[in-house]
Amino acid sequence: GMSKRASRTRHALAGYAFLSPALIGVLIFMVVPIGVIMWVSLYRWDLIGDTRYVGLANVTNVLSDPSFLSSLRTTILFVLLVVPIQIVLGLLLANLLTKGVRGTVVYRTLIVIPWIAPPLALGVVWSWIFAPTGGLLSALAGTRLEILVSPTWALPAAAFVVVWSNVGYTALFFIAGLLAIPRELTEAATVDGASSSQVFWHIKMPLLRPTFFFVSVTSVISVFNVFDQIYALTKGGPSGSTEVLAYLIYKEAFETGNVGRAAVMACVMMLLLMGLTLAQNLYFRKRTTYELV
Repeated sequence: GMSKRASRTRHALAGYAFLSPALIGVLIFMVVPIGVIMWVSLYRWDLIGDTRYVGLANVTNVLSDPSFLSSLRTTILFVLLVVPIQIVLGLLLANLLTKGVRGTVVYRTLIVIPWIAPPLALGVVWSWIFAPTGGLLSALAGTRLEILVSPTWALPAAAFVVVWSNVGYTALFFIAGLLAIPRELTEAATVDGASSSQVFWHIKMPLLRPTFFFVSVTSVISVFNVFDQIYALTKGGPSGSTEVLAYLIYKEAFETGNVGRAAVMACVMMLLLMGLTLAQNLYFRKRTTYELV
């Protein structure tokens, strides 16, 4: 009994010793900042002067603020505009780039370039493309197109830029998922008379569910956090129509100088993302099989 227990304890300690660098990393880079944000949310502070304890005043203040609620709506609309399109296009691209056509390695490299490039620089390039005066699209159309200054079109335009930036990255994961599917499976189905669309829907799609789960969770999180492109393209305008949460949090903290309110917004965003990730997890867990039965 004793020697068994001692060896179990030794194993457990060895396990924790191996895990400790990762656990310390999680502690320093995740738990501590979250704790700091929660602490700051109870104070009024402008980054320079003294902190003043205000309790839950920041929370009630933010949750009843119309500009915060409209920013929340804008962010959700933005996520709904970007994520489904990004995933569908990523999957289509991946399907094309795993067909074994010559030159696909070059294309696979090319599609990732927008994702590697700095988002702020891309935002500046696209703001020139969309510019009403001297902009590329206006020049091609031969008329003044006021896209980024239109409350109707500014958000779809920003969504388009984000999709364009991320679609190659999304496609990479689907390419990996598609290449992991055993060739024998798809070839056997084809021999049995299944069409390529049947193979896609009945064999490839169910086996891609783990990839779908990963891509949908990471896409939602990254689109919720979009800041650089909005900053470069519209600065939240016109009249707040592109003021997503990440941009509003930046504005609250660094322009208005109310770090407490910004911290509350960050907490709301974190809770929202945790809820959405949990929902996606439950949805995919019921539908995902890792075994080929």
